[in-house]
Amino acid sequence: MFGGARRDEEKARAKERVFSFRDEFGQWDPRNQRPELWNLYNGRHRKGENIRVFPLSNWTELDIWSYIRDNDIELPPLYYAHKRRVIERDGMLLADTRFLDRLESETPFDAVVRFRTIGDATCTGCVESTAATPEAVVGEVAAARLTERGATRADDRISEAGMEDRKKEGYF
Repeated sequence: MFGGARRDEEKARAKERVFSFRDEFGQWDPRNQRPELWNLYNGRHRKGENIRVFPLSNWTELDIWSYIRDNDIELPPLYYAHKRRVIERDGMLLADTRFLDRLESETPFDAVVRFRTIGDATCTGCVESTAATPEAVVGEVAAARLTERGATRADDRISEAGMEDRKKEGYF
């Protein structure tokens, strides 16, 4: 399987390798990953194992956006600033959608936002932004002090090891 995970997205992903081995049950053991010295990758695997490959693992969010800008890559409008109905929950903005169970204390309001990542609407937040072009996003990301996942993923706030625990169980 090929994926787009980057090491700068979340602490558990920093332990991920470009070639990430999973056991016969699809589980990930961060202590049992092979070293990748000098960009040499060992694709040999045991019967039942599978490999998940993350070719962008060493890229940052800024690298991705610079590549998008430099190569004029078209993206869905959700990645750019737009007016949207949102609610604030736990210091994060979530889109007010039919998938989100709003709490009684939450009042929807309109804000100009963009999504730094796109995922499950019940746990993927957006950020206030006016960046409507790749150039503007590059400037915004270069100045950001909070990672993409730290700013926009409610499920990562469950615990320090939340993502690592999910990966051990076969997530991603």
